[in-house]
Amino acid sequence: MVRIGTAPDSWGVWFADDPQQTSWTRFLDEAAAAGYTRIELGPYGYLPTDPVRLKDELDQRGLTMTAGTTFEQLHRPDGWEPTWRDVVKTAELTAAMGAKHLVVMPSMWRGDNGEIVEERLDHEGQAKHGQAVTELGRRLKEEFGLQTQYHPHADGHVDTQDTVERFLEETDSAYVNLCLDTGHISYCGGDNLELIRKYPDRIGYVHLKQVDPEVLAGGNGVSVDEMVRRGVFCEPPYGVPELPPVLEALAKLDVDVFAIVEQDMYPCAPDVPMPIAQRTLTYLKSHGGGESG
Repeated sequence: MVRIGTAPDSWGVWFADDPQQTSWTRFLDEAAAAGYTRIELGPYGYLPTDPVRLKDELDQRGLTMTAGTTFEQLHRPDGWEPTWRDVVKTAELTAAMGAKHLVVMPSMWRGDNGEIVEERLDHEGQAKHGQAVTELGRRLKEEFGLQTQYHPHADGHVDTQDTVERFLEETDSAYVNLCLDTGHISYCGGDNLELIRKYPDRIGYVHLKQVDPEVLAGGNGVSVDEMVRRGVFCEPPYGVPELPPVLEALAKLDVDVFAIVEQDMYPCAPDVPMPIAQRTLTYLKSHGGGESG
């Protein structure tokens, strides 16, 4: 079954602390009021980091945690220590909330201003990166009981269809699988349905997101951060990919999978997110989006 949830991203949250963002109490209140019962952790430090307090805040609103989210820099020779340092605190809190997944994202090769800040990985670099992420997944599973779900990201070292497929070939499914972010895959010209068809056993988690093709067409050489500010990730059903076929393909996998609505909107006015969240949940449930309770 496809189990729908939401995330701080859909309330314009990208950072632990930013005055432009929705407050964490308002996010929790509105996520519950919109009809969701599952949320992601979001950036570490946005929600309370004391597990007892966070559990109480979630329980008061009938919410549960599906996953934590973090970034890695394991393609770099000196990347293990800083990655592990950041990952551990997120993993500890995620596991304390009873969640079983950690969504891990790549470092960026493109900077905020559209500049190239790192060379793309060659095949040798991709192989070493895959081995390092597999080791990260092994330790997360053994030490925290978490399954690593790897999230391709526009402007990141795993982004296009070929880099996603190469990543899956270079990683061990016992420790690492795919967080299929439908928006980032489409943003980079990939085919979500093809990935589900070719790698059904590697689809461990999903982010539901759409791209506005007209906005995307005007963004050649522009960073994804700037494209978000231009509104490239849009409310369903007004973008691509079409979500009903994706939901249908996921349902045919015959496994329980979390599908988290994650419409990047940073920054946005505080009154914008909730109506979109309500409409999106209604839309997804009317097109085979499983249950949100």
